[in-house]
Order: sequence, then structure tokens, then C-alpha cells
Amino acid sequence: MTADLDFDLAREVLAAQPFSRLVGAELTAFGDGRAILEIPLRPEHGQQFGFVHGGVLAYAADNVLTYAAGTVLGANVLTGGFTITYLRPAAGVRLRAEATVVGATRRQAVCHCEVFAETESGESILCAVAQGTARSVERSLGESADSSLSASAGTN
Repeated sequence: MTADLDFDLAREVLAAQPFSRLVGAELTAFGDGRAILEIPLRPEHGQQFGFVHGGVLAYAADNVLTYAAGTVLGANVLTGGFTITYLRPAAGVRLRAEATVVGATRRQAVCHCEVFAETESGESILCAVAQGTARSVERSLGESADSSLSASAGTN
């Protein structure tokens, strides 16, 4: 059974992800095959040349692709895979990742994502594009990885 996912629940799910809290991610739009994730940039997001680390861009693309898929598949989704192409180094005050569902079946969705770096003046610069899939999973939204590993090992 797939749990319905609305904007409020989607934001709660994001807030429950320790890594998303560490990065400072915020879901700013969600619904109708579309999602937007924003990350206020800090020095800790950088790499040795002062640009945003590619891993931060990849995280943003991965997560927002799955959120977009969740708008059509429900709450119980996980990334099946994605590819990302970095177009230019990212710098600025915020990252904005926008994803849309390109097509979906009952259990899988293919999504497209664009990642923008926003400057202090409000200019948005496209710095990466990604495409990925997300799949419905037979898992309760509140079930943690640790509890499912314990259950599968018979130690629960």
C-alpha cells in the first residue's frame, strides 16, 4: 500500500533525513509531478577551489528527483538510479534543484532535473542537469534501515 504524499508530509520526510538537515536542504515546491529543493550555501559545501562540491549538487539532484517521483508514486519511493552532468562550477548564495516527472508507470517514474546556482543579485545559473528513476518500495515510511536489517537477520 502506498502512502499519499502531500507537501506537508514531504517536508516532514525531508526534515527526518539526518543528511538533509546537515546540508540544510529545504523543499520549497511539491506536487503535480514537480518538486523544488533549495540549499542555502555555506563554506562547508565547498571544494578546494571555492566552488560548491559536486557531491552537494548530486545530493540535490538525487533527492529532488525522488521527491518529484513521490508526487505520482506516493511516499514509499527510493532512487533507482540517476546520472548527472556538470555544466559549470557552482557558486553563489543558494542552490535550487528543480525536477519534473517525464513519465511514470504504477511503480516507477523517470524524472528530469536542473540544478541552478543563485547569486546574491538573484541571477540563476544552470550548473548541472540530471535524469533518474525512482521506484515504489514495499516499506513503511517510518521503517528505518536498521530495523529492517534486524528483522531480516531475525534479531528483531
